[in-house]
Amino acid sequence: MAPFADDTRFPARKAGVMDILVYLIIGSEVGFWVLLAAGLGARYLFHRRRLGMVLLACVPLLDVVLLAASAADLALGGRAESIHGLAAFYLGFSVAFGHSLIRWADVRVAHRFAGGPAPVKPAKGTPEYRRSLWAEYGRVLMATGITVAVLLAMITIVAAPGEAEVLWDWVKRAGLVAGIWLLAGPVYGMFETAPREKAGRS
Repeated sequence: MAPFADDTRFPARKAGVMDILVYLIIGSEVGFWVLLAAGLGARYLFHRRRLGMVLLACVPLLDVVLLAASAADLALGGRAESIHGLAAFYLGFSVAFGHSLIRWADVRVAHRFAGGPAPVKPAKGTPEYRRSLWAEYGRVLMATGITVAVLLAMITIVAAPGEAEVLWDWVKRAGLVAGIWLLAGPVYGMFETAPREKAGRS
């Protein structure tokens, strides 16, 4: 964005706004785990199931706050920066993977403190394992779609003319991550085989 540093068409970035967005991203991540721990603790340690549900239901509000802050910064005159792309990226993956992370933690806490069934992890090389990799990649595609949709909305609605390039770079990054994940996840998993000792026992 250096070419626009002295361009009077673009208002100067407000001091400290970028820091606020960075802190919001960090706060969203920390808040996710705090609410998750508080919700599961209320549910299984203190047997307050309704309170636990309320706390877990508050997790998506963190994403709403982050999205609103990023959009408001651009709408109020802030320049499009990499931090806005990072916020969109974080938002996409948080929405797509948040529910599965909550479910993952819920199964393990329930097993540890409430006598629930032990978590089951499919063995490598099995059809169940391969299906789990494709299911995970489905969430990656969802995350990518959300990220790209938010970025395009920023580009179309709130980014100033000439500022879209940095946001388009994040669209490319989202596609690159999806491509690498495809090769390193489900495609690689198609060629994985079960460990020899397990194969021998079967």
